[in-house]
Amino acid sequence: MTALTARAPSRFLPVIATFVVFVATFGVGSLRYEGFATGQVVANLFIDNAFLIVLAVGMTFVILTGGIDLSVGSVVALSTMIAAAALRAGWPAWLVVPAVLATGSALGLLMGVVIHRFQVQPFIVTLAGMFLARGLCFVISVESVSIKDPTFRALATGTLELPGGVTITHTVVIALVAVAVAAYVLHLTRFGRTVYAVGGSESSARLMGLRTGRVKVGVYVISGFCSALAGLLFSLYMLSGYGLHAVGMELDAIAAVVVGGSLLSGGVGFVVGSVAGVLVLGTIQTLISFQGTLSSWWTKIVIGVLLLAFIVLQRLIVRRS
Repeated sequence: MTALTARAPSRFLPVIATFVVFVATFGVGSLRYEGFATGQVVANLFIDNAFLIVLAVGMTFVILTGGIDLSVGSVVALSTMIAAAALRAGWPAWLVVPAVLATGSALGLLMGVVIHRFQVQPFIVTLAGMFLARGLCFVISVESVSIKDPTFRALATGTLELPGGVTITHTVVIALVAVAVAAYVLHLTRFGRTVYAVGGSESSARLMGLRTGRVKVGVYVISGFCSALAGLLFSLYMLSGYGLHAVGMELDAIAAVVVGGSLLSGGVGFVVGSVAGVLVLGTIQTLISFQGTLSSWWTKIVIGVLLLAFIVLQRLIVRRS
């Protein structure tokens, strides 16, 4: 490990540390609990966190530019409400899906334009977006709305069998496709390179002739789209829409991205690191579930300690650089 980190560029160190933490926590579970080290347990990490993986993908784009998006959890809840209410009203599933995705993208576009045009802090704008989206949920309905559409239920209950008797759901495939597309955009397109440039130094990127304004707005559109997609996956996971779904999920997404090695100041980070961050959080939750005697709040405590440790690690790397 020491030799590897000595040769690796500093921007890769947080990601390497995340994978080490994931392997270590999974190894502890494997040694301590019988049946922990199985392919299905790994698959369950993806099944239970598919929506959070997609949410973290969108948050990665935003954080790479040095921004933040506090609205994502509320947009997830709003997406579940729109999907459930539209399906209850008789809309076909093929129309509900694009309507939900368009709504999330439109909210992201609105916040991005306000942030860029009026030079308002992303924290304030997305906080307003959080209240707006959560309020719209209760305008639709104050009660939980069950999803009984056969197409949604078929997607929710359908499984895909992998070698070794391991099964995954369709939501996992969607989440992994989102990760692959995001990685391609960030590393193999001009838009992605500009995202890193804006996070490194927006003024320098502007002097280089890069379209920083378009990218700053674009990352919030991507975040809104990913939030809506995560909401659809969450509605498949819960088979309901509810205004109190995903409360605090924006903090889980931010924690996953930071634990995954992205600098909050922007310019450094990888989508695959964010996925690893989600898996670390999921593994901690699984360990506590296997223990059986610990409160679920211990998950939050351990995540808080990990988050603080990774922020300190980031500061040390920045000073070293």
